[in-house]
This record gives sequence, structure tokens and C-alpha cells, in this order.
Amino acid sequence: MKTLTYLFLVLLLPGAAAEAQFSKQRKSMIPPEPGTINVEDMLPKPVMLKVLQEAPVYTRSALEQAIGSMAPGTVVKLIGLSDTAYRVRGRARHGDVSGWVRMGDLLSPDPNLVTNLRKLHERQTQVEEMIANKQVALGMTGDEVQASLGKPARKSTKINAGGREEKLEYVVYERVPQFTTGLDPLGRPVQSVVYLKVETGNMAVTLKDNVVDSIEETKGNPLGSGGVKIVPGPIFFNW
Repeated sequence: MKTLTYLFLVLLLPGAAAEAQFSKQRKSMIPPEPGTINVEDMLPKPVMLKVLQEAPVYTRSALEQAIGSMAPGTVVKLIGLSDTAYRVRGRARHGDVSGWVRMGDLLSPDPNLVTNLRKLHERQTQVEEMIANKQVALGMTGDEVQASLGKPARKSTKINAGGREEKLEYVVYERVPQFTTGLDPLGRPVQSVVYLKVETGNMAVTLKDNVVDSIEETKGNPLGSGGVKIVPGPIFFNW
């Protein structure tokens, strides 16, 4: 027998609070230029670059209009990148600026920085889509799973020589709208909607060292017809 729980017009979905917390990690309110990546929002700590030579600073990634220059040795914070330039924030000769500088004018702490940042951006895009759709995939972290599905109904932990293993058990629901018609104070018919929260299945998510290693449907088909999805595992940087 499916469990029915009546919900009213405003409903906080499972995981919504966690998703809101996940979204708070975003720092920049300015959308990136088309074809560029805002990396400031993606990284847990800032990436600092060093100016190698007198470096013009431009307003756009096309590097067409200089707004000043930075002296050799200046340390700047990386906030974005294009195919040929970094968007940085730091001290120019005339004052503090935020703008674009040629990649060749800056020293990176990691020769694979651009490649890894692009991989990270691609992974983040996939994970954010999963969270928006209340889905889970192999390769997600524990925090990402909870941002998508909310707190598990049950959680267990096992630690052995191979590492740490956690099992998160979820009850999966669907919202089913039910429309009713009543009368307003003037006696006119008014339609309203009430949502039924219908249990559709159960799912167990196993994490090894905080990364989803397996997903088991213990009741029903909560993963849907698409089956198990996969995203790249977390990307770590050394600097």
C-alpha cells in the first residue's frame, strides 16, 4: 500500500534545504562571458597567479581594450579563464582592477591548471544538473548526494583496511497534484491544488571514501528507465 501524505501549495521537497546550502557556495553574481568559465565559484580556495612581465589588463576576454597594466611580480587572484586569457583580480599600476590578462603573462602554480579547471567545470555542470533533477550518480560525493536527495532515512558506516564505506538509504517519493474546486467569499468557483506525496520506491547509495561506488534499488524503480548514471569523480588540485 503506497504511503500518501497530504502537502499544501508550498512544499519543501526532500533535499531542498541541502540544495540551497550547496548553491550558497557560489560567490560571483556576475555571469561569465559566453565561452569563458568562472572558476572562482568552483574552487574551495583561491588560485593565486604571479605576473611575469608588464601585463596589460583588458575589459573583455577578446583582449581588445586595455584598462591598465600590472607590474612584474604582482600576485593576482584567478577568477575566470578563456582559451587564451585569465580573468584576474588584483592591483594594477593605477589601482585595484578586475580584468583579463594573457595567459603567457602569468605564472601558474600548476602546469595542468587549465586542463584540470576545464574538467572540473564539466563535472560541476553535470552534477548541478543531477541535483536540479533530484538524481544521483556514481562518482558524486556524499555532500552532492545529500544536496540532491536530502538527508537519508537511514545511514550506516563501515571502516576496514580498504577505507571508509557508508550506506545511505532513501525512500523515494513523487508529488502528484490533486485539483479541487471551492467557492471564494463572493461565492465564485475557485480551483486550488493539493499535492499528494506518494512513495514510489527505496534506494541504497554506497559511498567508498565519500564517493558513490554503487546504487541499489531495494524497492520499485527509483532510478527510472535510464538506469544508473555516471559522473567523473572529484578532481583535486595540488597547490
